[in-house]
Amino acid sequence: MNPVDAFNDTVTRRQFFRKSGTGLGVAAMASLMGERGMGSIEGFGKMKLPQFAPKAKRAIYISLIGAPSQLDLFDYKPELEKRYKEDLKGYLAKEGERLTGMTAGQAEFPLAPSRFKFSQHGQSGTWISEALPWHGKMADDLCIIKSMHTDAINHEPATQLIYTGSMVNGKASMGSWMSYGLGSMNQDLPSFVVLHATNSSPTANVQAISSRLWGSGYLPGKYAGVALRSLGDPVLFLKDSPGVPREMRRSMLDGLGKLNQKSYEAIGDPEIQTRMQQYEMAYRMQTSVPELTDLSGEKEDTYAMYGEDSRKRGTFASSALMARRLLERGVRFVQIFHRGWDQHGNLPQDLASQCKDVDQGCYGLIQDLKQRGMLEDTLVIWGGEFGRTVYSQGTLTETNYGRDHHPRCFSIWMAGAGIKGGQVYGETDEMSYNITENPVHIRDLHATILHALGMDHERLTYKFQGLDQKLTGVEPARVITDLFA
Repeated sequence: MNPVDAFNDTVTRRQFFRKSGTGLGVAAMASLMGERGMGSIEGFGKMKLPQFAPKAKRAIYISLIGAPSQLDLFDYKPELEKRYKEDLKGYLAKEGERLTGMTAGQAEFPLAPSRFKFSQHGQSGTWISEALPWHGKMADDLCIIKSMHTDAINHEPATQLIYTGSMVNGKASMGSWMSYGLGSMNQDLPSFVVLHATNSSPTANVQAISSRLWGSGYLPGKYAGVALRSLGDPVLFLKDSPGVPREMRRSMLDGLGKLNQKSYEAIGDPEIQTRMQQYEMAYRMQTSVPELTDLSGEKEDTYAMYGEDSRKRGTFASSALMARRLLERGVRFVQIFHRGWDQHGNLPQDLASQCKDVDQGCYGLIQDLKQRGMLEDTLVIWGGEFGRTVYSQGTLTETNYGRDHHPRCFSIWMAGAGIKGGQVYGETDEMSYNITENPVHIRDLHATILHALGMDHERLTYKFQGLDQKLTGVEPARVITDLFA
């Protein structure tokens, strides 16, 4: 078959109408306004601007994979000491508890009070565990939400739900929605960047994660998160190959762009444009990324704020410092993944180690943003995918225990961008088992994050398979306005 005829045979009805509907007028306007002012073809000319006055221009999501225990960090339950080792088997049956395969066969479900001491911090008197001493120093900057809940009880569906809005594969990640809705503030860097921080505990139960958590799903590929590596070159193939000068690389990209443009004109597939844009972004990143990742110009006071680990590339503290540098340079959304928070056993030791990894780095990030005047328009979110059980998984002793998955309640915190600091929102019952006040579903969290960035979760949509897709899906979601000052 003639190659042109083969190309034409692949044009779908939707691609034909997309090409016909945009027209030369839209193309001319887009060229005048630029990407920040005008949506690309797949957005049908939607404005890449907030839909109303935003409180935040950018956001950082600190994703603690494995689910930290709310009982041992923020949800203080001192009365549980009196009920040490009480068997909750009858209580769980009465509540209709969903048990995972890891604890379903236990003969007893002994109640495990936290081994960590709690104390009140700041003018707000917020209760925070001794495992997070640096968090105690910034208690008045944080809004702790103790009434989060989710639909999932296992890690894979739970992480997909909290980071993509759905337990079904193929959905767009939260960061991709930010990038799609707001566009870029720096054409030399991606609008959505992912950092993977190492953990220091040799016994941590490290959960596997996949690029679905920062992928673009049905959105065009250019909105996917770009992961910067913690070892070696931040981005593979960043340097020109030996014997290939930069001028030759530029000439090669120009020629490749012309070929791709011919393919796009014939087929109309927007993914061809995405590939062209990715090539150009990679070329520009050859200049922008080396400057970004060179921390030699940071002041000693900054390193002291984040902690000594901030000098070691790949640590959480170094990733937090890198996140601030990315935001300074116009990146819209930075997601830091820190794994190893799945304490089914040996919780006192492993949780303490995990907390030590992130505690001072979080403090340094918040203080650094405050000092630079960036916290007022930067939203910071911290948390895992679900909570942990009040009963012990496996053997319970006075010094050791584990906790299974618990979707009914867990704690996260938010800061910056108009969030009211020194606030505790929501409450749980005497065993941190059920929510008793102000429940917040994952969808409500997503709606609130979008609201802070100037986007209406009902209006931020993308047409796919005949439906207006949304981060919050089709079920009800609400903005938690009480979180804002």
